[in-house]
Amino acid sequence: MYFLNINKPKGISSFDVVRILRKKLGIKQIGHSGTLDPLASGVMQVGVGGCTKLLDYLQSDKTYIAKIKFGYITATFDDEGEKIFVKEPDFTFFQLRATIKNFLGISKQIPPKYSAVKLSGKRACDIVRNSDSFDIFLPEREIEIYKIDILNFSNDTAELFVHCKKGVYIRSLVNDIGRILGCGAYITDLKRVKAGCFDVDKSDNLDSIKFNEISPLEVLPFEQYELNDNEYLKISNGNFISPDKNIISDKVLLTKNNKLVSFAILSDNLIKPKRLFRGM
Repeated sequence: MYFLNINKPKGISSFDVVRILRKKLGIKQIGHSGTLDPLASGVMQVGVGGCTKLLDYLQSDKTYIAKIKFGYITATFDDEGEKIFVKEPDFTFFQLRATIKNFLGISKQIPPKYSAVKLSGKRACDIVRNSDSFDIFLPEREIEIYKIDILNFSNDTAELFVHCKKGVYIRSLVNDIGRILGCGAYITDLKRVKAGCFDVDKSDNLDSIKFNEISPLEVLPFEQYELNDNEYLKISNGNFISPDKNIISDKVLLTKNNKLVSFAILSDNLIKPKRLFRGM
């Protein structure tokens, strides 16, 4: 039971990453947090074994580097779609900087129609691809961007740094920037350089012979509580315990001999096991 920090290459889906890892590791119980488009690359948080049940508890903020082409739009908001000319870009670096700063903080965003967002149980991209009509309605969602900067700029291209909360579609962000500037824009390359505490500089490639197995105790952002023998017995049987020390957070990692036993909740000064990891 462990996490992996995988550097997804361009050209394959997030599910392809899981499929390849299942074959290489000989383990079926593998999942991931935060889907990356096939044309995107970079960090994927992967859970193996019992850690698939803990993926939602990882720090989930994301950091991206996006390369942009101005003057055109595409239906997919990226390089995959047909390029439709809008107009020659005529804005300055300072106008671009002022525009992107409008997206800082909390705002609303409509996801791309070519995305995995579910509508009536079906992915939006599948509905669009299997329908004669492109006109489907996706409701706005609240997003939050912590930091956005220009890394490079020319007359018709730019490179942006974006640090944001989970759930932000960078393709939609770029499309909205192009719309405000009046010339259109789409992504030519997208790389996720960080997800929570998983950094691309410390990631493993899919063709690695050996992967760095990351203990959940290293990366889950919760207080840890070492069980004594009596407490361990109670927790193993699904019972509550009263901690013998002050616990600050409402979520707790229970350990025995420095190994994860349970993910638990603190309520009314009682520790209640939520997930047990037997034999781990």
